[in-house]
Amino acid sequence: MSTRLAINGGEKTVNINRSHFVWPPISEKTRAVVERQLGAGISIYNKSGIIAELEDQFADYHNRKHALLTSSGTAALHSVFVGANFSPGDEVLCPAYTFYATITPIFFTGAIPVLVDCREDGNLDPDAIEAKITERTKAIVVTHMWGLPCEMDAISAIAARHNLQLFEDVSHAHGATYNDQLVGTFGDASAFSLQGQKTVTGGEGGILLTDNDEIFYRALLLGHYNKRCKTEIPSAHPLARYATTGMGLKLRIHPVAAAIAKQQFAGLPQILAGRQKMAQKMVTALADLPGIRVPVTPNQATHTWYAFVMQYQAEELGGLPIERFYDALQAEGCKELDRPGSTCPLNYHPLFQDPGQLFPGYNGQLNYRAGDFPVAENFHSRCLKLPVWHDPKDEEIVDLYIQAFRKVVANHHALL
Repeated sequence: MSTRLAINGGEKTVNINRSHFVWPPISEKTRAVVERQLGAGISIYNKSGIIAELEDQFADYHNRKHALLTSSGTAALHSVFVGANFSPGDEVLCPAYTFYATITPIFFTGAIPVLVDCREDGNLDPDAIEAKITERTKAIVVTHMWGLPCEMDAISAIAARHNLQLFEDVSHAHGATYNDQLVGTFGDASAFSLQGQKTVTGGEGGILLTDNDEIFYRALLLGHYNKRCKTEIPSAHPLARYATTGMGLKLRIHPVAAAIAKQQFAGLPQILAGRQKMAQKMVTALADLPGIRVPVTPNQATHTWYAFVMQYQAEELGGLPIERFYDALQAEGCKELDRPGSTCPLNYHPLFQDPGQLFPGYNGQLNYRAGDFPVAENFHSRCLKLPVWHDPKDEEIVDLYIQAFRKVVANHHALL
């Protein structure tokens, strides 16, 4: 292999013309279930057919009483927060580092998202939570970032001690566990995304899980008016009289998306096993490289490797800027290498600096600024992200990406 960096005119390391990472895997079985669903029906108003099948399987897998499919993970989160029955002015403690859709539905409830800094692994810092609790605090929200579970024992204890609701965004972490317990089962409710990039995908979709009847009934009323509300909310319940109209939104998943997601869900154990093997290979191969910190998984957690997120250490490579390091790897052919942009500290987004122009009730109530969350901001500034492959046939690509990293690190002086 040439030691001259491709960015300086050398031969690139990853010289493969096909797509380096294809997701989701679409098998002939997947195509067959789509064809079958097209014949069975393309609109389902109630809990029947493929909707009932996937909801029941997901609920059984997580040992939860209720599962509710939605049109997106964002819609599932919206359903969770409406189910929580927040009032205007209630405060909800949220991770400062997460994809913004974890938190944005809160604005539609009138509650105030109170951001909390993260650990050095990108997950919500339990030690930073209690200082943010006030008499108006009603709930804590966590996101298991990039597939790594949060410290759910500590966070659950805080929620219990202060009588707070606890909600999980599991969009990155299908099948992850903490102390042998599946994430998505620690809180009062949880939301999963089934979007196209997710580990379990229907192309678009989401799902809510809860054991709480009140949360479930309100979630039904938010996005599943008429038939489902009439059959699933007991007639004697005070909310049953709203069943016909609900809250007026339609957040149902498309049956074809549900059919795809059910097929993908069936393959989850194999996907996770393959990703674990590839991720361990990447950790082992890159852990000794200066300039790179690979993800660390605590013994009590199982990481599901939605992504392989490294922390760049410029100080170990002579102060080489991350932009230059990234460009050199792109030139080597690592086109799947990413620097996350929209997944960033929420205080960077105008919505969290001045939400009042979009949500008039929030005039002056939030004014977060850059610098407010130093750990989250440092984590984001150092992020380099790779996908995690699962199929043995992709091991050649993984090996070439590893070679490219080693080449650039070994020759970083040529970039200074």
